[in-house]
Amino acid sequence: MTAKIQYLEGDATRPVGGGNKIIAHVCNDVGKWGKGFVLALSKRWREPRDQFLLLHSRRALMLGMVQLVPVEKSIWVANMIAQHDIVSQGGVPPIRYGALLDCLKQLGFEAHQRNASIHIPRIGCGLAGGKWEKVETMLRDTLPLTQVYVYDLPPQ
Repeated sequence: MTAKIQYLEGDATRPVGGGNKIIAHVCNDVGKWGKGFVLALSKRWREPRDQFLLLHSRRALMLGMVQLVPVEKSIWVANMIAQHDIVSQGGVPPIRYGALLDCLKQLGFEAHQRNASIHIPRIGCGLAGGKWEKVETMLRDTLPLTQVYVYDLPPQ
């Protein structure tokens, strides 16, 4: 079985559908919050940023961990620590696929426990420097029986 992925044009901070929802995104392991999707999250809720920075202040950011932050009655934000540093080094993009795989396994467990769908921007591209095809395969293989919504911002 593989994940059921639906592609949408829209804003992942405003997830579609009913029921419980987890909005997942990739964070770095150096405590930087301020570019990409996190800006949209911060405009909508302050808790994901505050909790991420609290983990950083405790020196507790570890690749492969997921920090689940409640933001509304039936919505959580999953800060997935799957990016090392914030820029490519020596041609190596900051996304760490092994850490992302660990995060997605935890995310699948949390979604199952909460009977939640997963809502995610098209991660791994852009600032993280990865390849969407690789991320998509990981989503399909790691989240069986989970409804996943992948969001692309509309063209401006």
